[in-house]
Amino acid sequence: MIRLRTFTGADGFQQNAWLAICDATRETLVIDPGAAAPDMCRAIEADHLDVKAVVLTHAHLDHVEGVPDIRVVTDAPIFLHPADGFLYRAATEQATAFGVHAPRLPAVDEALAHGDELRFGKCAFRVRHAPGHSPGHVVLVNEGERIAVVADVVFAGSIGRTDLPGGDMQQLLHSIREQVLTLPDDTRLFTGHGPETTVGWERRTNPFLMPFQGGEFV
Repeated sequence: MIRLRTFTGADGFQQNAWLAICDATRETLVIDPGAAAPDMCRAIEADHLDVKAVVLTHAHLDHVEGVPDIRVVTDAPIFLHPADGFLYRAATEQATAFGVHAPRLPAVDEALAHGDELRFGKCAFRVRHAPGHSPGHVVLVNEGERIAVVADVVFAGSIGRTDLPGGDMQQLLHSIREQVLTLPDDTRLFTGHGPETTVGWERRTNPFLMPFQGGEFV
């Protein structure tokens, strides 16, 4: 069984990050370490977690700024979809645009692709490419356990912004229809900002997915 521990940064981004822990083995994925990375590091050490990979759903600054902190406690490989490589390499420029500082990021080790299986212990996530918020955004799905880490694709009552480099509204809506709304209604969605939600709730109530926005489920 996968246990997802959420850590929320106390900075202006209020970004959610996760430790995905296989309860049977304590093998763990670090997902989207942002400003809360120091808290994640303390949890990794206190609970003697075996980190197998650092998985980035996308490379916007708030989701990657904590990678150097994580590297202090583990040398696990860093995974990112190559379409977001330009954003990862431009972390300093992203920080400047937001008036904040960005640490130097270590190189990405492994490329994510649609359909990949990320195994940790007896658990796994399936990778779904879901561009629109950024070109290389992915979501991580375990259909058996009815959970999906959707990060900045869809939120409770909202969707990801598309006004940053590489964003595309129609592409984002297509990704939501094909990669999120095709999941069972009771699938829990772990979002990059704000509370978790479910597929069914967003399908029925999210104003950005109503027909007049072009986001209806088909």
